[in-house]
Amino acid sequence: MRNPRFSNFVLIGKSLLCVAMCALVGSAQNASAPEDHGIAVANIDISVKPGDDFYLYANGNWIKRTEIPPDRAEVDVFTKLGDLSNKRTADLIEEIAKSNPPAGSGARKVADLFNSYMDEAAIEAKGLAPLRPHLDAIAAIHDKRELAHALGETLRADVDALNNTNFHTQNLFGLWVAPGFNDSEHYKAYLLQGGLQLPDREDYLDDKERTRHLRAQYQTHVAAMLKLAGFTDTDARATRILELEHAIAQSHRSLADNEDIYKANNTWTLADFSAKAPGLDWTEYFRAAGLDQQSSFLVWQPEAFTGESALVASTSLDTWKDWLAFHLIDTYAGVLPKAWVDERFAFFGKILSGTTQQRPRWQRGVAVVNGLLGDAVGQIYAQRYFSPQAKAQAQDMVANLIAAFRQRIEALPWMNPATKAEAEAKLSTLYVGIGYPETWHDYSNFEVKPDDIFGNIWRGNLAEYQRQIARLGKPIDRKEWSMTPQTVNAVNLPLQNALNFPAAILQPPFFDPLAPAMANYGAIGTVIGHEISHTFDTEGSTFDSKGRLRNWWTAADLKHFEAATAQLAAQYDTYKPFPDLSVNGKQTLAENIADVAGISAAYDGYEASLSRKIGPAQNGFSADQQFFIAFAQNWGSKLREAALRQDVITDSHAPAEYRAATVRNIDAWYTAFNVKPGDKLYLAPPDRVRIW
Repeated sequence: MRNPRFSNFVLIGKSLLCVAMCALVGSAQNASAPEDHGIAVANIDISVKPGDDFYLYANGNWIKRTEIPPDRAEVDVFTKLGDLSNKRTADLIEEIAKSNPPAGSGARKVADLFNSYMDEAAIEAKGLAPLRPHLDAIAAIHDKRELAHALGETLRADVDALNNTNFHTQNLFGLWVAPGFNDSEHYKAYLLQGGLQLPDREDYLDDKERTRHLRAQYQTHVAAMLKLAGFTDTDARATRILELEHAIAQSHRSLADNEDIYKANNTWTLADFSAKAPGLDWTEYFRAAGLDQQSSFLVWQPEAFTGESALVASTSLDTWKDWLAFHLIDTYAGVLPKAWVDERFAFFGKILSGTTQQRPRWQRGVAVVNGLLGDAVGQIYAQRYFSPQAKAQAQDMVANLIAAFRQRIEALPWMNPATKAEAEAKLSTLYVGIGYPETWHDYSNFEVKPDDIFGNIWRGNLAEYQRQIARLGKPIDRKEWSMTPQTVNAVNLPLQNALNFPAAILQPPFFDPLAPAMANYGAIGTVIGHEISHTFDTEGSTFDSKGRLRNWWTAADLKHFEAATAQLAAQYDTYKPFPDLSVNGKQTLAENIADVAGISAAYDGYEASLSRKIGPAQNGFSADQQFFIAFAQNWGSKLREAALRQDVITDSHAPAEYRAATVRNIDAWYTAFNVKPGDKLYLAPPDRVRIW
């Protein structure tokens, strides 16, 4: 549903911490108090004409009175829930620690992991010693064969190709284990481009003055990190590292092009790597990665593998060794002494996101636990904070929305009956997880020591990698979750044909059992509709009911769908948050489709829940007005300029104000707020995008 932001924390576990950080770094508005049981009337600015700027109309007063805290890059509707989930999780960790759980148990691992992170005195005393054996091993690399081995050893399961949209990994490549494009019944190995530290390839390639200045600041950061670690001639080393990453970025596929799933369906055998991507000793690489018995891989961006492998051959060994050393130091800076923590935050927090202060260490410690032992805490969290009654009510809403989607598909005048049958089959087999998973992760292969935070992080990442590669070739679990119950987010999993709605998002202001139906359907209903509709966006529509990559459309239907989505992309191309930077309609297309379709289905579901009767007015707002205001208030936010710029460049979601403007494609919104020609958001009926 949204992309988590990492800039407020020092990354120490790479993408493994993605799910945990959603609850912590997603920030939020002061949502309506639970006793309001509906839209936050105090946030509305009635001086703004709804048809001119619906986002400011719904959120203007909140924006006026809200300040961004110094430890955040943004505040938005997720903050209050994120903070609540964070505090609850911290309390659970404290309870677990006080209970003195038995050695080796999941509870003991939770306590020991958190306490080892909080022991700053021990971290300061050890200095760089935990990293020294790894730095020495890098320094001892004598040739390109040994380099290939070292690169293979760094491979981790640190990317999710369909939900981590920038494909960013600090290692040369990233591994994703998921159902196969062509064999959706078994787990397959996907390899993705990596090797960059800045958020996106454009940060290396864009020639604007602002971006050139960012690269200069990054180069200074690289030199500073190496200097802290005792390296000499750090300016020259940093220059060479940046030049190497620039060359890597040139081989990368853009975010917009990554949206084309068919371009990602490239099966390579082990022999293909040497033939199609010469330069890297692939035999040694896969041996070190523990994948030398794997017969084939799905290579997401072949051009990146060809380009990066060639760079292994053409770039000096010393430069690659410096690159490995820097990436190691920067990745684990969060569990090194304060000097390293502060330096990394100075760049990634202050410069990249405009945040002036780090989050409290206990909050960062909770993120570590959520990232590495999330289910061990999540199981207790779900029992404590998500009642069976709340789950049942949420399941009823999901059933209504799926029914609404089914009716919308059946009513489509342009879709062939055969295509409709396939679409309805996807709905029939869709798994929707509410609150918490049916099975929990097993952490028995993860050794946690109470006085070794670096080792804990290292072993935790390695344990997850080993867990993932052990699944290769085995039957898939279509009900497996990718989020923990304490995560404030939601997700669509196209290869499983499944959705996850964690417990932490199923509470006010998104979901309030005591709120009017129109407010709930406008808030959590549009979120649920958004995730269901991902099943049929530009990405989800390429998979059939069994999760196979297959074109199940007739030629005429596909042409109509592509024309409608192109119209939506063009609409978003016109949005300019900055004079020199526009929203990329192609890059954000899948999310924009989900917003349009999600709000349409949620509106139908809301009407059906009232048996097509008119809902009650509240606080002077009609039922329909409450529905649309609740939707727009999902996206009330304030961002620092640096953070907003990074979002526009790297996020598959449009900025919040343009997500709220989705209503301009919905006929009922025009009636609810009397929007007329001449209003800034007005679209003539033929220009309103109608997809599902």
